[in-house]
Amino acid sequence: MAEFLFNIAERVVEKIVGLTVDEVRLALNVKTDLKKLEDTMISIKAVLLDAERQQHQNEKLRLCMRKLRDIFYDAEDVIDDFKCEALRKQDAINHPDINNLKVRVLGSCCLSLSFSLKMSHKIKDINGRLGELATEWKSFDLRQYSDNRHVFRRETISFVHSSDVIGRDEDKENIISMLMKPSEDQNVPVIPIVGLGGLGKTTLAQLAFNDDRVTSLFPLKIWICVSEEFDLSRLLKLIIHSVNKGERCDDSTLDALQARLRSLLNDKKFLLVLDDVWNENKAKWAELRNLLRSTDGFSPSKIIVTTRSLNVASIMSSIPPYILKGLPLEDCLTLFTKWAFDDGDERHYPNLIRIGEEIVKKCKGVPLAVRTLGSLLFQKTDESDWIYIRESEIWRLEQHEHDILPVLKLSYNHLPSHLQRCLAFLSLYKKDEIYYSDRVICLWMANGLLERPKQNQEWEDVGKRYLNELLSRCLIQMEQDFWLYFTFKMHDLVHDLALDVSQKECKTVNSETETVDENVRHLLFCDEKLVGVPRVLEEMKNVRTVIIQDASKESKTTHESLINLCLSNFKYLRALELRKSPLMALPNSIGTLKHLRDLDLVGCRSLRELPRSFDKLRSLQSLNLGDTGLKQLPDSVQRLIELRHLEITIKATHLKEIRAGCWTSLQYLELRWCMELECLPEGMQYLKSLRTLVLKHCDSLVSLPRSLKFLTKLEHLYIKFCSSMNLKMEPEEEEDKDLQLSLKTLTLFGSHALRDLPRLLLQGSSSTLQQLRIAFCPDLSALPAWLLNLTSLQKLEIKGCFNLWDLPEGIDRFTNLRELTIDGCPELCKRYRENGGEDWHEIAHIQKVDIYE
Repeated sequence: MAEFLFNIAERVVEKIVGLTVDEVRLALNVKTDLKKLEDTMISIKAVLLDAERQQHQNEKLRLCMRKLRDIFYDAEDVIDDFKCEALRKQDAINHPDINNLKVRVLGSCCLSLSFSLKMSHKIKDINGRLGELATEWKSFDLRQYSDNRHVFRRETISFVHSSDVIGRDEDKENIISMLMKPSEDQNVPVIPIVGLGGLGKTTLAQLAFNDDRVTSLFPLKIWICVSEEFDLSRLLKLIIHSVNKGERCDDSTLDALQARLRSLLNDKKFLLVLDDVWNENKAKWAELRNLLRSTDGFSPSKIIVTTRSLNVASIMSSIPPYILKGLPLEDCLTLFTKWAFDDGDERHYPNLIRIGEEIVKKCKGVPLAVRTLGSLLFQKTDESDWIYIRESEIWRLEQHEHDILPVLKLSYNHLPSHLQRCLAFLSLYKKDEIYYSDRVICLWMANGLLERPKQNQEWEDVGKRYLNELLSRCLIQMEQDFWLYFTFKMHDLVHDLALDVSQKECKTVNSETETVDENVRHLLFCDEKLVGVPRVLEEMKNVRTVIIQDASKESKTTHESLINLCLSNFKYLRALELRKSPLMALPNSIGTLKHLRDLDLVGCRSLRELPRSFDKLRSLQSLNLGDTGLKQLPDSVQRLIELRHLEITIKATHLKEIRAGCWTSLQYLELRWCMELECLPEGMQYLKSLRTLVLKHCDSLVSLPRSLKFLTKLEHLYIKFCSSMNLKMEPEEEEDKDLQLSLKTLTLFGSHALRDLPRLLLQGSSSTLQQLRIAFCPDLSALPAWLLNLTSLQKLEIKGCFNLWDLPEGIDRFTNLRELTIDGCPELCKRYRENGGEDWHEIAHIQKVDIYE
């Protein structure tokens, strides 16, 4: 079981180092104790990677690591207390109570003294607990490793019986077709086969490698299993040994190896398979590629690469990767039967075959998973054995080294520690869940899972980078890209892997839950049959995340009991999701959750107002009040100076004015279903950090304030179904001519009153705007000529604009435009289509043109 200790230690040390002088001064005489804590954690962190390697063979070490995990979490809570207290004092300065000044000053002094004493005691206690573990920790004789994750070496062979492979004939033909294409480069063309572990990438490469057509096409065939260690000297020796059987060159220098390789491959047409490649270092690949390239014209040779990483594929090849898909259910059933029965025996057990169909569905098309479960049932004809496999989570079943979970675990082990923890957190959602990228990032951020941003980056950028890394490693799959965010899914088997590594961190609670480890940090409630609060939760104190799904289906009493449990027991709660809650009001005690960073109240339609204590949630970074019944946004919300992400639905004609100094960290603001809202609030110019503004279904909103021109960090403006919106914003003042704005994307969707584009904002962003999307704006009849001043525009999408007759004159000089989509615009489609369009020549230079009539 991975303890994520390395990453937790990293984050805690980062926070200790990041404490400001003023924050440290909040407690008396703690500087020395904090330094001692920092030094102790750094020395422990140095050997944690070795501890994670050894824990599976050492029960005492594993128990010691669990104790360390709890101490580290407690240390993080204490360090976060400093931040909370600093925010409380800042709020008291920003919002003084003039009427009770004397009482306020006296109360503040008492609070400060109390906090100081408490913090001093807590830090000494943590240092003491670490000291008690020190002797035991030293006895394990752990060594220091760099964070290069687990180095492993896998062996594969080139041979496969084609009769043993089911359902890959079409894939094999596709790969062979790619092998037969003539080369147009001196570099040897590389065909990357990419997919999840266990999908059969190696098997597909073996099928192509052993096909008679390939053998006749390539007189020399070489199979190398690369695995994780992409070492040039090692690979050259393997290739030389494969080409010239029996040749030993163990003591040869690198220069001698490269000379020998070039002499062996000179003028030879070869097929080289590099199986199981993990290397993402482009320079290392370039060293090998340059030794393989042809010295005389186009290379007739080919390379096949199998990898789990899209990054590896893009580094090694300019050819689009061959993305291997899962097997169809019918082929999976055939494969399962082959491994679960002796030939023909399945005919005698129709009852087992019916159960087998349900088992196979769990595998979601992954052949190795099918084989693993089939092997577990080989020669077992008792129906109860089959039912047990059907009802069990795959991650709970006993498996051997080459079965599905250990194979997938290689992908997990190869992740850096921060991504391991983030992937494990995704197990908190149910299988087949659609994940929303922005929501996941908010939860990761609330729980401190993101590393500190580099210069000119924000926390949200770090979260996006993490998701892109998981996408590139095929551990999650993109569902749909919505420009501002995207949805994704996780294969059931990867979800099983995440469940396996997060057992002590995350727990799903339903009506059948009997036990929960008291130190579990993240809880998901997802059972509409839940009646009352499970007793096992009443003793828990350390929970950081609570997600209550399907809340609208639970009884109001059960829901209130769950909320009260969270507020009374979970004082260190970081994230609370109450989507579609039937609650009519939040308890006033919610103000005690001083560590709460993420509060999601989407769809709480009975919620009319927020409690008076709401301004005590000073650590709040993300607040989602979308689709609620709120009448107005109270002043208390503006006091939340840490807020970065805010979504609002209100039933008012106006929002209160934004005061200077409020929401200075706000990155994302969304107003949706504010049907009566007539204008954006005064004071928008104070949102200096705002990067994304979203307006949806605000039917009474008629214009944007000119104060938006002061938002120099605004990158994304998204307006959807604001039917009364007129965006005519012309430069009027001298200063408007030299605006330096940062818009990157503009989306105008379903704005029926739209006749003009916001020139003030777009011309101010002429060197930054990259994407413009205009859809279902029936009154838009022309695009302005100044649109051609947008020199960075790469993507233009026009849909459902029935009265738009023409693109701007001179669009043929729009050389940076790479993608143009015209959909449902009859006259535009007619004029600019490729076959017979009178103006096709004006857009023929654009790399990708999609026209749908």
